[in-house]
Amino acid sequence: MGDLFGGYAAQATRRRRGRARPFDEMFTDTRGAVAERTRPAYRELYTALAALTQEELRGRTEALASSYLAQGVTFDFAGEERPFPLDAVPRVIEQAEWSRIEHGVKQRVRALEAFLSDVYGAQNAVRDGVIPAGLITSSAHFHRAAAGVESANGVRIHVSGIDLIRDEQGGWRVLEDNVRVPSGVSYVISNRRVMAQTLPELFTSMRVRPVGDYPYRLLQALKASAPGGMENPNVVVLTPGVYNSAYFEHTLLARLMGVELVEGRDLFCSGGTVWMRTTSGPQRVDVIYRRIDDDFIDPLQFRVDSVLGTPGLMLAARLGTVTIANAVGNGVADDKLVYTYLPDLIRYYLAEEAILPNVDTWRLEEPEALAEVLDRLDELVVKPVDGSGGKGLVIGPDADRAELARLRTQLLADPRGWIAQPVVQLSTIPTLVDDGMRPRHVDLRPFAVNDGRDVWVLPGGLTRVALAEGQLVVNSSQGGGSKDTWVVGAPGADPVADARAAEQRPRADGKARVEGRGVPGLVADQASASPPPLPAPDHSEQDAPRTDQQQQQQQQQQQQQRERQERLHTRRRRQQAATAAIARVAGEESP
Repeated sequence: MGDLFGGYAAQATRRRRGRARPFDEMFTDTRGAVAERTRPAYRELYTALAALTQEELRGRTEALASSYLAQGVTFDFAGEERPFPLDAVPRVIEQAEWSRIEHGVKQRVRALEAFLSDVYGAQNAVRDGVIPAGLITSSAHFHRAAAGVESANGVRIHVSGIDLIRDEQGGWRVLEDNVRVPSGVSYVISNRRVMAQTLPELFTSMRVRPVGDYPYRLLQALKASAPGGMENPNVVVLTPGVYNSAYFEHTLLARLMGVELVEGRDLFCSGGTVWMRTTSGPQRVDVIYRRIDDDFIDPLQFRVDSVLGTPGLMLAARLGTVTIANAVGNGVADDKLVYTYLPDLIRYYLAEEAILPNVDTWRLEEPEALAEVLDRLDELVVKPVDGSGGKGLVIGPDADRAELARLRTQLLADPRGWIAQPVVQLSTIPTLVDDGMRPRHVDLRPFAVNDGRDVWVLPGGLTRVALAEGQLVVNSSQGGGSKDTWVVGAPGADPVADARAAEQRPRADGKARVEGRGVPGLVADQASASPPPLPAPDHSEQDAPRTDQQQQQQQQQQQQQRERQERLHTRRRRQQAATAAIARVAGEESP
């Protein structure tokens, strides 16, 4: 272990000028980095690592990278497709601690749901003076076209990603909310698949909670939001296309849910209903899990130059014939100025105190706050209210004079467009980098799924890690990586017994489960997400728009499929340049 952690303590105790020492999640005292100073949640993992040399652990890490590249688990960084970096040392969170996080995330999602319903409805919070009307209407992501558009079960936030950090005292805080098109869950599933194969014995002994239920939970939530009266609604995943940085996630989720992956040109609207082009004729679509930003989803309502969306989608949603998930207009809740009001909104809508506090934040539209921030620019972090992926963020202590001068000018010109926060030293976890095992800053994005009856939080979520020394921006778009996140010690849980019990439960499709025992069965339970095949959508032939060639299309299905592929190939070549440029800016919040 001395070889693996050699030099860890020296770097962990090194502090940059004016900054507090970060909370280390593995060690209570980083000056020694030995077993006696290991936190209880990490002791078993520490023992397992003690048996490895640095070369052995590095070999496993390189094998993970090769596996990801072969599987296409990649992301776009500076225009280059790279395997998403996965560190071989997982993050460990004990069940008791996770329970508080889980309840805090559920509370936050419920409050955000109530806020969005109110914002696009009666606006009671504005009337009662909880939040200013001007703040809402001035948000770049407040869309009047979304007013009055509701899904059948009233859910607007079907999927959310709430970004959390641990401060210098080890306390959990909310950094920001992502309820538009949060991404990154594919890396959670993929990380678990490869880690369960790499360290299966630890999954057994540490009682790690599985993540394989996510696709099924998501599918059930999407189906629950479908227009009423349908037993088997038709769900599709709408992607901007292969040039989007999160395309791997779109394909993975569509495959694991057993639904169609479509682009905007695969859909059309007729008679206020959305249809999907198929080789056997048009097929009605009931739920669209969209991975396209609002501005590009419907050229009749938003950007007229969009080639990524489908004309008429918003009309169909307003008529109640299709559900768009997440709802259009949710971005107003992602506004970082709205974020500062969340504790008040939780009290207003839920009559509760926030379980997970915010990071202290200055609202720069308030003159006193602006004056203080301008006086302390070199001490604070300043963020654009509509930014994501770490873009536009300025860390005052790391900025030079010219950068601070430009920032000062921007703040004076548009104080509404910015917030400021103190520099929080994100917690650190041992991470294998070029010069060995070193402390690196991390955050956590738990994912929550809302089916209208309950908010389910995926156990663990995506831990993002900044790979450069001292770097506080963890986003993949800024060169960050990830760790598998283990929630361990579920109450009364025995992982092998749970795997065996799961094998005895009937599948949703009535088929027998594959026999599996012990560790192999546990690995399959951790890493697999294989939903049952979907029954045919509940639409009769009378629902479909009639075409004179429908019978011929059915008889010549294979021939038409070949012709369609040829046409699509031709169209893609023509639109490649435009689509590539637009898709990179029309996607989702970066993981």
